[in-house]
Formats: sequence, C-alpha cells, structure tokens
Amino acid sequence: MRVVYTGGEGEITEKKSRFIATVKPVQSEEEAVAFINETKKKYWDARHNCSAFVIGERQELTRCSDDGEPAQTAGRPMLDVLLREEITDVAVVVTRYFGGVLLGTGGLVRAYQAATQAGLAASRLIEKCKGQQLLVHTDYNGLGKLQYLFGQNHTVILDTAYEADVTMTILVPTEQKETLPKEITELTNGSAGLEWGKTCVYALIDKEVVFF
Repeated sequence: MRVVYTGGEGEITEKKSRFIATVKPVQSEEEAVAFINETKKKYWDARHNCSAFVIGERQELTRCSDDGEPAQTAGRPMLDVLLREEITDVAVVVTRYFGGVLLGTGGLVRAYQAATQAGLAASRLIEKCKGQQLLVHTDYNGLGKLQYLFGQNHTVILDTAYEADVTMTILVPTEQKETLPKEITELTNGSAGLEWGKTCVYALIDKEVVFF
C-alpha cells in the first residue's frame, strides 16, 4: 500500500487566493482529527481550513470537510485525489487565504485538488509491502546460483552467514511466497534447506529496508 513516509507542505496561488496544503501521515481517526485541529490553530486567521483523510489498508475510513466552502468544492475533491493516487494513512489540510476574487465551484474544485497534489509532491511517498523472512541454507556450490536467482528477482538479502555451509536470510514478498521457494528448490535440486522466519511490513527507502 502507498503511504506518506514524511509529510510536507505545498502552496499554490489562484486569482490572488493562497492555498496551502499540509500533509501528514496518520494511523487513526483520532490522530487525523488532532492534526486537523492543530493546523486550524496554526492558520487561525485563514478563511478556510478544508480537510480530508484516508485510513486503513484498503482505504476503509475516509472523511472530508469543506469548512465553509460551497458543498463538494473542497474536501471531497481533496479526498478524490488521495483515493485516485491510492494513498492511505494520510491526512491533508488545505488552508485558504481569500484573495478577494470568487473562483466559482469549478475553480474551487481545481484549486483544492491542485493544492493537495502540491502537498503530496512536497511529501515523501513510499510503498509499504507485506512479506516474510526466509532462511536459505546451502553449501558453497549452490551459493553462486542462489545469488544469481536473487539478483534476477530483485530479492532483498538481509544477511549472509558463512560457516561450514552458508545461511542467507532473504525477504520474500507475500505475492512470492509460493513461487520463490519452488524456484530455490528447483535450482538447487532440493539440496537447499528452507526455514521460514517472522512476517513483517517493510519498505525500500533509498535502497535500504525499513521495517514497520
């Protein structure tokens, strides 16, 4: 699932109105509401602080607020951006300082969506994955073959222990739990020992594995 790793702030100007989008990762509705209230206090002098948030692995929980803008012109368009981008566990507040020119309903929708996109562009987005660690025990004859296989599959090798035999600890994405062990067994003619480790949620950030 796609999530915000570090939030950010983006800003656009539309017909003299300033739209400031503040983005933050959240894990619960309470956390999202607290963030929205904090942002409203920060921008207490703004005309509107519209908001949207999405929570849950399948984007189960969604909320949005127009905060005084015409119905369906702010919060819902912001939420649509998050849903379209398939981002979850995120809250966005778009603060508007009115510039004296009315934008109309279509103009408001476009402005709030553009501001939300600017906020996301200023944030760090990552792909969270589910997987499981797998210990692969092999003799030195099979080591090169396995290293080649893992390189071809872009398999993450967490650790390699060199003793009488070699033990490699790899990270297997959930969608490869059936296929990758079979490939290992076929490649080594059944000589490699396989031992499943703990399940985990992780992401690759700057080529490093980060666990959650």
